[in-house]
Amino acid sequence: MPAAARTTFDHGGAAYPDDLYRTARIAEALDGLAAIGAEEVRRYRADGFLPVAGAVTKAQVDAALAGLASLARPNSPADIQYESWAQDRVDRLSPEERMDATRKFMAFARHDDRLAALAHDAGILAVVAELLGETPRMFQDMALLKPPGGGREKPWHQDNAYFHLVPGTPIVGVWLALDDATLDNGCMRVVPGSHREGPTRHAFLRDLQICDGDVPVDRGVAVPLPAGGLMFFDGLLQHGTPANFTDTRRRAVQFHYTVETAPATSEEEHRATFGWVDGAEC
Repeated sequence: MPAAARTTFDHGGAAYPDDLYRTARIAEALDGLAAIGAEEVRRYRADGFLPVAGAVTKAQVDAALAGLASLARPNSPADIQYESWAQDRVDRLSPEERMDATRKFMAFARHDDRLAALAHDAGILAVVAELLGETPRMFQDMALLKPPGGGREKPWHQDNAYFHLVPGTPIVGVWLALDDATLDNGCMRVVPGSHREGPTRHAFLRDLQICDGDVPVDRGVAVPLPAGGLMFFDGLLQHGTPANFTDTRRRAVQFHYTVETAPATSEEEHRATFGWVDGAEC
């Protein structure tokens, strides 16, 4: 039986160094999934990420947004985390207003056919299978929304720091923009090649994150994407997104895929791999 859905409020986040997301380079996205061939797969293995514009249609984007809006309701079956500033008003908000107060949805695909269809899109899965080397299994689905005027930062991190899987387990993330993700409203920043350097220590600071001083920002690349674009990325790629202080929405869904047999690791082993130090140790 699935765990009961949760409604929580985000009380993390804080000011961060001004230059933490100032990357000098901007990644160029491929034009559609059909543009991915052997050379692009080699580039993914070297860089740890591959951005693609026009990966899904506007109809698919609109359907996904409608699916999320349908779940943004009291007693939702999905796990929802609202921004902390909405705590005293969320019960009075309309579904659209709730979307503009939401930080994160978790475990939503099984509750909405439109979102499930996107998570299992044949074109996306074909690429993921090529990157994994075998048939993929989705083990996490989430939506990260940066509401206009204060959608909070997601600090630099490696996604594998959140997954209790044996080190070396292949993981491919798919980050799909439902709005235009721009330099100003919180598009992805990545450190190319960082996945080949292995796990790095994480700390509880503004979130579970890489210590700010450990991030090689000088190697960073910004990855703006139009709505319907996506980024394939390795579970060990160092990445993060700044806060959204614009008046535009920056909504995205994210899926994680791995191989059929992905053994779990213990809490102790996992913490030893990624550090998990106290923020005061950064």
